[in-house]
Amino acid sequence: MSGAFDQRDGFIWMNGSLVPWRDANVHVLTHGLHYASSVFEGERAYAGSIFKLREHTERLIYSARELGFDIPYTVEEIDAACVETLEANGLIDGYLRPVAWRGSEMMGVSAQNNRINLAVAAWEWPSYFDPEQRLKGIRLDMAEYRRPAPETAPCHAKAAGLYMICTLSKHAAESKGYADALMLDWRGRVAEATGANIFFVDNGVLHTPEPDCFLDGITRRTVMDLARTRGLEIVERAIMPEELDGFSECFITGTAAEVTPVSEIGPYKFTPSDISINLLNDYLALVGGNTAQ
Repeated sequence: MSGAFDQRDGFIWMNGSLVPWRDANVHVLTHGLHYASSVFEGERAYAGSIFKLREHTERLIYSARELGFDIPYTVEEIDAACVETLEANGLIDGYLRPVAWRGSEMMGVSAQNNRINLAVAAWEWPSYFDPEQRLKGIRLDMAEYRRPAPETAPCHAKAAGLYMICTLSKHAAESKGYADALMLDWRGRVAEATGANIFFVDNGVLHTPEPDCFLDGITRRTVMDLARTRGLEIVERAIMPEELDGFSECFITGTAAEVTPVSEIGPYKFTPSDISINLLNDYLALVGGNTAQ
């Protein structure tokens, strides 16, 4: 399955039933399109099993409530819809996108009476970054936009509107030859990449920003558990950009990125080494994928 995402074959689960892929449409006056009243998840299936499915579903429901609406399906029903969608498309390994949004019954800032819709799509998913470049470490630019303060946006929801500055930052980075960008928060502290959490290594100790204004990623927590199993110390703290010069290794984590070493952030250089590569292999072994070389 390839080509433009609206011109593919297969099935999408939409509001309780599977519909042909090309028929899974919404009206142009949908509130979620105009006012970003939409939440979503990104999930990976390995060998026919959706990794951390329940945690993703629970976060989807939490995100919707942060945006002021309840998804009209239970955790169990959403889990089942994800599994049904994966199987209907004949996928063993793939990416899933559950998404919930306010519909088109009202158009304006207020949308109290709008239907809450839910859809689940699934498709084949190659490596998020170039596989050869992954072990060498990807290059990140420094983003212009910053993660907002918790008082200004529902920062712990996986809400569509929060990704506007991610798209802008990633496009700007790609236009300069980088793979992604590092975002600071409104205080000037290191926050995350555009779609992934970030870790640094200093003398065998992992350092990572405290997720007080961005997602505490499911992959982030998984990798922290793997690091503890290896006996690694983890320090969650405020990290200032001028500290980056003192770290030896860096990597990012996320459902799409998995564990990806970083070789450069703006003027700062890192060398992917034992900790980054070991945690990458530990993660791939956990999810049932092949280990890196």
